[in-house]
Amino acid sequence: MAIKVANNQSLTAITALPAAVSGGAMTLLETQTASSSATISFTSNIDSTYDEYVFRFYDIHPGTDVKSLSFQADTGTNTSYNQTITSTVFFSQHAEDDSTTTLSYSTGRDLAQATTFQTLTIDAGNANDESVAGYLHIFNPSSTTFVKHFIAVSNSPTNGTHAANMFTAGYFNTTTALTRFQFKMDGGNIDSGVIKLYGIS
Repeated sequence: MAIKVANNQSLTAITALPAAVSGGAMTLLETQTASSSATISFTSNIDSTYDEYVFRFYDIHPGTDVKSLSFQADTGTNTSYNQTITSTVFFSQHAEDDSTTTLSYSTGRDLAQATTFQTLTIDAGNANDESVAGYLHIFNPSSTTFVKHFIAVSNSPTNGTHAANMFTAGYFNTTTALTRFQFKMDGGNIDSGVIKLYGIS
């Protein structure tokens, strides 16, 4: 491996990585675009090929004001999307005029051995310039030995003038492989937006 150091200390001419530096590549597996969609379902591409999968959501715009993006999973070819979840949720919030600054645990958004959809965002507005962005990591969904962990981070405008950053984590309490995931608002449709699925090598 040839490394050349320029006068500004930048590195050039790195022709190969050491064997110890590998992995972490993101492979785009699927893209879905919402258009007044009640749900967005990913029913393929989730298997033992990767140990980690990432959903990234871009400019998710709710059709109804003050609604949250949520998700659930299922096994095999089942479409009930009612797997048992235990989770924890906290968020920070800041108003445009600096009047509100909040860091709080969210008891109304966590789940305790529940089969309902898990909220991923704080209530988002549906004004023309409002949307939600974030990501969701799923770890080893094909395991038939362990529960399935997830971590999510999102940002959304709420109350019209607040930036709301939400942190969600938990696990699906099942040792059956998860094969499909579904996203929806907790009321109304997903008016527009894009969700991409990546595999992490």
